[in-house]
Amino acid sequence: MMSDVNYKKISMDGLWNNNPATVQILGLCPLLAVTGSVVNAMGLGLATLVVLMGSNACVSLIRHYVTDAVRLPAFVMIIAAMVTVIEMLMQAYTFELYEILGIFIPLIVTNCTVLGRADAFASKNAVLPAMVDGVMMGMGFLVILLILGGMRELVGQGTLFSNMQLLFGPMAAHWELTVIDNYGGFLLAILPPGAFLGLGLIIAGKNVIDKRIKEVQKRKASDEPKTSRRVRTTGKVG
Repeated sequence: MMSDVNYKKISMDGLWNNNPATVQILGLCPLLAVTGSVVNAMGLGLATLVVLMGSNACVSLIRHYVTDAVRLPAFVMIIAAMVTVIEMLMQAYTFELYEILGIFIPLIVTNCTVLGRADAFASKNAVLPAMVDGVMMGMGFLVILLILGGMRELVGQGTLFSNMQLLFGPMAAHWELTVIDNYGGFLLAILPPGAFLGLGLIIAGKNVIDKRIKEVQKRKASDEPKTSRRVRTTGKVG
């Protein structure tokens, strides 16, 4: 039932509680490989988001017409078709960025996040909730890509938003911010070990925040009975 759909939960799961990168730990190969800069991270993140949204919608539309025997192959075909469309669009409009991202665009087909959401959510829900789930999961993945890409670009090169014209055209040629002048660079941040270290810091930061939130909630829950007893006692005295 549409009225039973909790869009707030879907959004929070995608962005925080069940984030593909920091909780499910899925799609790490492209996430770690292309996040040397913000523009690379944004290019892959937007492509993944569109594929998630489109494939979830298509899977939801056919959910009543596909048998269990061919369910997964059908989902993979849908995802592959969506990725092919994205590839063609990137070749037409952002060819240089497409060449930089290389094999990692076609590899979206094998991204466990995309197939996992198709099977776990889209195949069991109506089109609108399935699309919202795809968008939120894609947004969660994109945000982590951008944070990691920003961290690595800043520490590795001392800049932010370099080469954004590869994605947004000539108007973005002057978007680059030089945060540290005459910076010699830090090679480790750009190399694969830097990606692992950066993601580890992001996951650790999320865990710390989650722990603080739980402590606050636990404190509030323990204070509520005391408040209730105080109110009842005051009422009796009055």
